[in-house]
Amino acid sequence: MSLAFCGNENNSLAYNVDRGVLNNGCFLDALNVVPHIFLLFITFPILFIGWGSQSSKVHIHHSTWLHFPGHNLRWLLTFILLFVLVCEIAEGIVSDGFTQSLHLHLYMPAGLAFMAGITSIIYYHNIETSNFPKLLLALLFYWVLAFLMKTIKFAKYTEHGIGLRQLRYCITGLLVLLYGLLLAVEINVILGRRYLCFTEAMEVKPPEDLQDLGVRFLQPFVNLLSKATYWWMNTFITAAHHRPIDLKVIGKLPIAMRALTNYLKLRKAFESQRRPLGSMPQGPKWIWRALRQAFGRPLIISITFRFLADLLGFAGPLCISGIVHHISKDNRTIQPPIKLLGVYFISSQEFLANAYVLAVLLFFALILQRTFLQASYYVAIETGINLRGAIQTKIYNKIMRLCTSNMSMGELTVGQICNLVAIDTNQLMWFFFLCPNLWAMPVQIIVGVILLYYLLGISAFIGATVIAVLAPVQYFVATKLSQAQKSTLEYSSERLKKTNELLRGIKLLKLYAWEHIFCHSVEETRGKELISLQAFALYTTISIFMNAAIPIAAVLTTFVVHVHISEEADLSPAVAFASLSLFHILVTPLFLLSSVVRSTVKALVSAQKLSEFFSSDEIGDEQEPNATMPSGPSNHNSKYQAVPLKVVNRKRHPRDDWNNYSHEGGDPPPQEGDQDLCIRITSGYFTWTDGTPTLSNVDIKVPFGQLTMIVGQVGCGKSSLLLAALGEMQRVSGTVTWNILPSLDSEGDDSPTSDKDAAGDGDIQKRGSVAYASQKPWLLNATLVENITFEMPMIKPRYKAVIEACSLQPDIDILPQGDQTEIGERGIILSGGQRQRIGVARVLYQQTNVVLLDDPFSALDIHLSDHLMQEGILKLLREEKRTVVLVTHKLQYLPHADWIIAMKDGTIQTEGTLKDIQNSDPELFEQWKTLMHRQDGEFEKETVAESMTVLERKNLRRAMYSKEAAKTEEEHEEESVESDEDDNLSQAMRHRATIPWRSCGVYLSSAGLLLLSLLLLSQLFKHSFMVAIDYWLAHWTSHVITAKMDAAGRNCTVAQECGFSHSWYLSVFSVLCCLGIILCLVTSVAVEWTGLRVAKELHHNLLSKIILAPMRLFETTPLGNILNRFSSDTNTIDQHIPATLECLSRSTLLCVSALGVISYVTPVFLIALVPLAIACYFIQKYFRVASRDLQQLEDSTQLPLLSHFSETVEGLTTIRAFRYEPRFRQRLLEYTDANNIASLFLTAANRWLEVRMEYIGACVVLIAAVASITNSLYNHLSTGLVGLGLTYALMVSNYLNWMVRNLADMEVQLGSVKRINGLLKTEPENYEGLMAASQVPDGWPRQGEIQIQNLSVRYDTTLKPVLKQVNAHISPGQKVGICGRTGSGKSSFSLAFFRMVDMFEGRIIIDDIDIAKLPLQTLRSRFSIILQDPILFSGTIRFNLDPEIKATDDMLWEALEIAQLKPVVKTLPGGLDATVTEGGENFSQGQRQLFCLARAFVRKSSILIMDEATASIDMATESILQKVVMTAFADRTVVTIAHRVHTILNADLVIVMKRGIILEYDRPQALLEKEDSVFASFVKADK
Repeated sequence: MSLAFCGNENNSLAYNVDRGVLNNGCFLDALNVVPHIFLLFITFPILFIGWGSQSSKVHIHHSTWLHFPGHNLRWLLTFILLFVLVCEIAEGIVSDGFTQSLHLHLYMPAGLAFMAGITSIIYYHNIETSNFPKLLLALLFYWVLAFLMKTIKFAKYTEHGIGLRQLRYCITGLLVLLYGLLLAVEINVILGRRYLCFTEAMEVKPPEDLQDLGVRFLQPFVNLLSKATYWWMNTFITAAHHRPIDLKVIGKLPIAMRALTNYLKLRKAFESQRRPLGSMPQGPKWIWRALRQAFGRPLIISITFRFLADLLGFAGPLCISGIVHHISKDNRTIQPPIKLLGVYFISSQEFLANAYVLAVLLFFALILQRTFLQASYYVAIETGINLRGAIQTKIYNKIMRLCTSNMSMGELTVGQICNLVAIDTNQLMWFFFLCPNLWAMPVQIIVGVILLYYLLGISAFIGATVIAVLAPVQYFVATKLSQAQKSTLEYSSERLKKTNELLRGIKLLKLYAWEHIFCHSVEETRGKELISLQAFALYTTISIFMNAAIPIAAVLTTFVVHVHISEEADLSPAVAFASLSLFHILVTPLFLLSSVVRSTVKALVSAQKLSEFFSSDEIGDEQEPNATMPSGPSNHNSKYQAVPLKVVNRKRHPRDDWNNYSHEGGDPPPQEGDQDLCIRITSGYFTWTDGTPTLSNVDIKVPFGQLTMIVGQVGCGKSSLLLAALGEMQRVSGTVTWNILPSLDSEGDDSPTSDKDAAGDGDIQKRGSVAYASQKPWLLNATLVENITFEMPMIKPRYKAVIEACSLQPDIDILPQGDQTEIGERGIILSGGQRQRIGVARVLYQQTNVVLLDDPFSALDIHLSDHLMQEGILKLLREEKRTVVLVTHKLQYLPHADWIIAMKDGTIQTEGTLKDIQNSDPELFEQWKTLMHRQDGEFEKETVAESMTVLERKNLRRAMYSKEAAKTEEEHEEESVESDEDDNLSQAMRHRATIPWRSCGVYLSSAGLLLLSLLLLSQLFKHSFMVAIDYWLAHWTSHVITAKMDAAGRNCTVAQECGFSHSWYLSVFSVLCCLGIILCLVTSVAVEWTGLRVAKELHHNLLSKIILAPMRLFETTPLGNILNRFSSDTNTIDQHIPATLECLSRSTLLCVSALGVISYVTPVFLIALVPLAIACYFIQKYFRVASRDLQQLEDSTQLPLLSHFSETVEGLTTIRAFRYEPRFRQRLLEYTDANNIASLFLTAANRWLEVRMEYIGACVVLIAAVASITNSLYNHLSTGLVGLGLTYALMVSNYLNWMVRNLADMEVQLGSVKRINGLLKTEPENYEGLMAASQVPDGWPRQGEIQIQNLSVRYDTTLKPVLKQVNAHISPGQKVGICGRTGSGKSSFSLAFFRMVDMFEGRIIIDDIDIAKLPLQTLRSRFSIILQDPILFSGTIRFNLDPEIKATDDMLWEALEIAQLKPVVKTLPGGLDATVTEGGENFSQGQRQLFCLARAFVRKSSILIMDEATASIDMATESILQKVVMTAFADRTVVTIAHRVHTILNADLVIVMKRGIILEYDRPQALLEKEDSVFASFVKADK
């Protein structure tokens, strides 16, 4: 067969030009080659030579700037053009198949046009990004030429009567249209950019985002192709392999996606719904309306994309049906095409009847469908993320204006607000994600059923009914699932509470040998949790089972009915496999249905909650003048002036940003006589709720620049008075006036004290920034320095002075990173006193005129408070002439006050200077005097101070040490140390790229052999049966066709007459289906059962390991890390891993079996599989690393956001007093944007993966289709198998990306197993002794004689000894005191008795038994110890004293009496059964310490060890205790470790220690007589 442009048949019709050149079809085609060749010749040199220099790109930052008008339209038209050209090529090839020689002119011009089309768009893209518009002239000429040539061809075709029946005519018409449109676009560019025919070109600037190099999220800015395929993500994802992704790498959000932009959009939508009178509509309806108005448009785009994708999805089954039908037609004779103009033409029916054409069309349909689907997902998710940012910002702005009374009255708790942010905004976001499904599902289902009906007739409805009936069951299961999840959550939070207590009190539990009691209680709760987990697993099993079994059941019933209904049932492979694919498509929306419905319900509930929150009371809501009036500082004459201001101002923030508030409303002149007053309240009535006023008839003056003290009894309204002045309370009547002098650093610029921020309350506006320290100190989750400077610039000398005044230096020295140490949320690592001093330091550091201090001494001991008073308040604040208002109980400071306000029961008792009060109210003055005297007297005795603070510091040092010793385990895990050697880094990176197979092994091996084998075998069998079912279907339908042909050959009218019967095939098919369904059940049960078993095993092992671990573990590992293993990691193992495992195994096995089937059908496919497999491998490898980093980034950016919310709610009064709302809003925007950009990148990465996997899937389909068609046409492959191969190829494209996504999820989730496994490797303490517990004498130790021989002790084998070769002998019944400086080894001495530390030398012998030989449990249960930190557990008092339930009530009461607690407990409801809250919070520190004493007395052991046990008890109680201990323990050995030496003056023996050795060892009297003894110097110092 020879080759020629016009063909070379003998009749030279092709070259006949008698009737004019233009009437020759071949010449017309030749003419059409010209423009394409012209373009290729012109553009190639420009593309290759001109782009060598690249000099023009210097002008702009980004190569993604798209600025020529009609940009997207051009890309769209080019894509359509290319598709039409592919059709033209195919049409040419098909119609050429009917002639003897090859006619190149039928498809070569189209091929050249295709190349030219691609070149044109590449050329355009390069010109656009380098901004060289003049070079577009080449394209202009090309479009003109192409348009003209095509028009000539079209005109000639019309002239010769070629009509719409011929496909080529339609194609030519389309091309004329497309070239015309592209020409129009090109002309539009000239008009828009004026680079031609105009005197001056347009100046254009790139958008702000692209000028900012920090913006790395380019999705909104790139061209259409890159948008659709996420091409711009390539460099980002591959770079993740070389360095981890962090916030620096992902850069900033584009402006359009920032929370502020979206919030303003949402606010505009809310404002537009205002009623004419200006009131806001209530109820969730208006929230939905506003959301629709603000974010409706992108959602509609997403829904449109989704519709297109779903409709294109049906191309799969239809093309399969067409291909199989075409192959199975035996006589492949087609009527010859019409010959006009010397060329053959074919109609579109003939064109579409070609199997190869259908295969190519299927490929294009798949690619388009996947692209649209991913685009729909992306748009929906991006909208959801924008919406979440907007709502979070709106919630935050509302919080800033909330009434404090709502908070204190418990109407709104911090928890509820945090839930709004963490849960409800996310519910709305998820609703937006799933919203397109709501609209697309019904369409998908309807179209699917119609197509099934068209294929199968009436029996289609029966299969559809099976699916539809099971949908409500699905919904029911889904609701049950969420209920089960809820109850699981309740139990797990209870278990966590118990675990938390157990870990916090682990030292005490070990010392008392009570670990097992508490361990048992945790196990009990875990048992309940597991029972509800079983319910969870059961419903998950049903759900998984239904997902797998419904399609099988539907197919089975349909085919059974189909065969039985009609004798002449057409069950050809075309019908069978097309309907099989349709069922697979139909099942998807029905499974999604349940989750979509659930999500919708949740979103409705969330909107309801949000609308309630948005309508709660705000500060500064003035309706009528004497209803609830907020206490705004306002003068009489300014009040009315302020009201209209307020209406304008309340919900309106400035256009551009929150920081540039303008000051509105002039200050009215202050009244005369007020000049020297800072704050004045006249006849004020203030209330928290709408009940009786909390403060009534308040008249006070606060003078400028002086120290005002407010005193009064507890609960008389002192704190309320401060808040009333700050405008936090509701004002019923009266006025509050502030006069503000220019600030001390006289700045008018940007400092926080400048009066610029009109926060929206017309009349508190006059009050500038006030430094306020609340009673309960409020700390930020930031470094210590940031907490003190609080957004002010750092001034070193001032900072030093403040630290000194608050005596924080020693505390800072203990912290691991000094003042750069992060203080946990709410200052978790600090003691009360330290927190309070930091709060005061913040106020001292600020440079505001007015300072309000609310009881700053409450948690401080006497030394610290004196120091603070002298250095801080009297020196620092007085010298700067600042107005100070101090609420206090310490009356001894009254002489320092310039002005005193005495309060009683919510009113002012009296006010004036101390002299005034002495004259006007001598009774009160006398009363104060006695109290003052007593307090001063206390001061002389009280040295608690030192001890208390030293104690705090010691505890802090321990806490911090442990924090430091173990950095968070995440860091440990990813210790990619950036050292000089690159190989270290690359090794770490390689480590990041591997899947944690070992953790997977740990997980699976925990399930046990039996379950594991069941799991694997059932999965394999299930998939084998799935393949068998489909294979049998292929076999059966192929036989139907051969039977038909036989029938045609033998002239039987129906196949049945010739002895062909469906029944045997049908019965085998039914059996296979039933077995398949049973195996689906088995696998789903096996997976969930494995999951449960593993969850049970791992938690049990973890708990028992932790309980028996040595103390060292708890000292070096932060408690939070251990708790995380029990909370988030256990939760992952309980609920997430089983589902992921199931999904992963299912999608992997499906892909494997599909590829197997295709290779079986067409072995050629294996060759093409190799490059595809390699591509797949690299894509998943890169994706997994990036995905994991982004997931961790998303989680880690969410925490600061949530904690910022809870912090703000807790520190609301402080923030508002300081007038720092704009700064906190700004910070919120930063946190929200950081979280949102991580989410956006994560979703873009997922789309990146899915698009690539789907395209690979489409290639698999194309290759499989072409190979099997060829195989069938030339090697007579049975048609059934072709159908089977194609159906499976379609499945691959669906499951490929599931496989990779699940692999990535699995990898993240196996991290939990890895971390838990890390803890499981800890060595337990050695609990076994040389003696059995039964060999120890019953009452041991009876005498309590202690011999210590040559004892050396260390905390760990790697550390230095803390006791060095200590020798001592303590006779029975002796009272021994041990003293020494901090760190001298006193506490280690006491721990040695319990073998809590490593005794590597020497021994302790008690009553003739070496304690090293005893089992630990026995040893520890025979002694009593009282620790310095009192620890109580939640439960009853009885449980706290005696958890083992050994003692009688009388014994317990006796112990309480000894501990001076009997009167306290008697008054409590329930007596011994009164509840103790978590940590004993409902008792004071001193009472807790007494309970711990009572606990030791209950255990009647003959040796009692008191470790600084009386540190937090006041003097009086302590002296009683000393006596009681002496009498109650007269005959027992008592070892006291003392801080205050006077407590051991009457001991029988004193041991003075220093650096782990005994310095002095004698009777106290003997030691005191020696002048130079260390003990004597201690006693002197303690006086």
